[in-house]
Amino acid sequence: MKPLSIVVLISGGGTTLNNLLTYHDNGQLPVRFVGVVSSNHQAKGLKYAQQRQIDHQVLRRRDFSSPEAHRDSVFDYCRKQQADIVIMGGYLEHLLIPQDYQHRVINIHPSLIPAFCGLGFYGHRVHQAVLDFGAKVSGCTVHFVDNQYDHGPIIAQRACPVLDNDSAETLAARVFQLECQLLPKCITAIAEDRIKVSHNRTRGFESLA
Repeated sequence: MKPLSIVVLISGGGTTLNNLLTYHDNGQLPVRFVGVVSSNHQAKGLKYAQQRQIDHQVLRRRDFSSPEAHRDSVFDYCRKQQADIVIMGGYLEHLLIPQDYQHRVINIHPSLIPAFCGLGFYGHRVHQAVLDFGAKVSGCTVHFVDNQYDHGPIIAQRACPVLDNDSAETLAARVFQLECQLLPKCITAIAEDRIKVSHNRTRGFESLA
């Protein structure tokens, strides 16, 4: 199986990037890290790219005249790096997806989409919203990205209980453990050509196994 070449998009601490690097180091992720793009000059996650000598750039939406210009810059970089797929790992900017990267951009979101997702739902805001609503179950979702916030064909989901004494922090920690397990499995399934998309639905991954 040929390793997938991936670019990882980050905005903050890079915990998802670091998790993928750890899986790769342990021989559990068949990928090559060919680039990292940050939306923030101060993103702490850039240190992981620097430590591993992974090519990296900072491309902020605010520095471009339009969403389309931002899209073109990000994906011109991905094309230059010959990225097979692009992983949004805690990437907080809205990014338009060009036709040649349709079903090649993956996001992981810390809720069970379509619940608690969309504009403004990121980080601990998601988990606080789950608690405020009184939901008894939360989890995470890995999906292909389209041009809407937290939208596109769902690859897999994992669920966990919401406990009576949960805070946003404790729930976030439980959900993140699911994220750390699920995203590498989804990427591996793509590398093995098991994921197929038809009419906005995917097959080839048993998300609750």
